[in-house]
Amino acid sequence: MIRNSSHAKSGVFATSSMVKIGMLAGLGMILMLLDFPLPIFPTFLKFDLSDAPAVIGAFAMGPAAGVMIEFLKNVLKIIVRSNTGGVGELANFLVGIAYVLPLALIYKKWPNKKGVLWGSLLAVFSGAFFAGVLNYYIFIPAYAAVLGYPVDAFVTMAGKINSAVVDLRTLIVFAIVPFNIIKGIIVAASGFGLFKALRPLWK
Repeated sequence: MIRNSSHAKSGVFATSSMVKIGMLAGLGMILMLLDFPLPIFPTFLKFDLSDAPAVIGAFAMGPAAGVMIEFLKNVLKIIVRSNTGGVGELANFLVGIAYVLPLALIYKKWPNKKGVLWGSLLAVFSGAFFAGVLNYYIFIPAYAAVLGYPVDAFVTMAGKINSAVVDLRTLIVFAIVPFNIIKGIIVAASGFGLFKALRPLWK
């Protein structure tokens, strides 16, 4: 029995979808390289818009596409340039999934302004929460081990910007979480704006 190829190659595994996913992942990797610190946060927290392409892909092609873009973006980043032994890319991938997946799932259920609003709110909360938890238990200790710094060095750097940061817990509460909330809001707005602007490409 011969199946219709249009049904056999549908969804994110369709050739056109894979091309778009690859292009968005490449764009995400480039945006990762264009990161920069924000004046109100310690310099080891770098802002970038690399999750915006995953947001575009998630809106246009669904949750699986958003996750694939996050994964491929970070694989490309490791290949091109990684100065954290892969720790930064793993952190970006896991927090990116925590951000993009709830946004995509809610928008898939409610593909309207309501879905965008509630999906974005949940994405910002989820991304910031998991960034805080993962940095506290895994990534900051891992960064310290890879870079040869004590964990207290990160606390000291953050304390110079915000005197409320006195230990790892307050570093998470007063630096990591607020940073990811601000980043999440900007990424959601820019990602949805670009999705609307580029909507003809996804038809």
